[in-house]
Amino acid sequence: MVTERWLRDHETLLAGLIRRSRRPLRLVAVLIALAVIVPQIQLPGGFERVIGRVATILSIIVVGWTVILLTDHFAARSVRRYRIDTEDNLAARKYLTQLRILKRAVQIIAVLVTVAAALLTFESVRRYGVSLLASAGAAGLILGLAARPVLSNLIAGIQIALTQPIRLEDVVIVEGEWGWIEEIFATYVVVRLWDWRRMVVPISYFIEEPFQNWTREGSSILGSVYWYLDYTMPVDEMREKLDEFIAESPYWDGQAKVLQVVDTDKDTMHLRALMSSRTAPLNWDMRCEIREKMIDWMQKTHPEALPRLRGELTVEATGMAGNPKDRPPAKSRQS
Repeated sequence: MVTERWLRDHETLLAGLIRRSRRPLRLVAVLIALAVIVPQIQLPGGFERVIGRVATILSIIVVGWTVILLTDHFAARSVRRYRIDTEDNLAARKYLTQLRILKRAVQIIAVLVTVAAALLTFESVRRYGVSLLASAGAAGLILGLAARPVLSNLIAGIQIALTQPIRLEDVVIVEGEWGWIEEIFATYVVVRLWDWRRMVVPISYFIEEPFQNWTREGSSILGSVYWYLDYTMPVDEMREKLDEFIAESPYWDGQAKVLQVVDTDKDTMHLRALMSSRTAPLNWDMRCEIREKMIDWMQKTHPEALPRLRGELTVEATGMAGNPKDRPPAKSRQS
């Protein structure tokens, strides 16, 4: 059984590698053909140098292309045992975040090295590079400033892969917007907002600027609902009804439920209910459900406890008798 599984896995690996490397293999076939044919025919010196230069550049491209394809292939195989479409997906999100960022960083470095190696095959480019390094003055400073945004984002991506202030499918608040981390690329992050918009943020933002991460250590979250009620509301009865509504809710995770009077003023008392759910979207639905049910219950059972203005009517005694029209008007006061 173990041998058969090993053979099946390695057969799939070999088949996947062959399928992904079809195009680089065509370049390899061209290089082999040039290596076999060119020595057998007589070509002018200029043509032979051009063909040799082309063969060298193609060899460099094949090596870089192979590195990119191998990185992509092994990354795709390694994520098969991790799923982020489950509720307990913290470990999977950690691994996928590191893998995707490091994969893109390796691919970018491979592209840069490949392009640089291909350009260095030209004598003029080598002379310019040597002179630029020798001067190490204004030109180097200008190139460094021009490459700073790309390099800072690339370094920030590596920092995020190692320290992980954000991960895929984390719930975050960025620039006052609430959403999920949808994709993490080498230089920017795509945040999927609650109303299906997409916010594109430079990846260095998550290293340099403060933001909120609601699922840093887990997906469970605590939500709150506020009511501003008259002092005649029986708090103990409301607490019992709230416990009943929360226990019936399919969104509650069974961890936290509490009702407290958190503040008072001259007209109302402020009550806050806390309730927990497995995820932020479930907690949002739960808070809306509890808010609606409690308002309906209060309207039916304690309508007098809803916020209202009180009026007080007083009549000043003047000792006048007889015709009521001769009496002074009553004074009213509202609070």
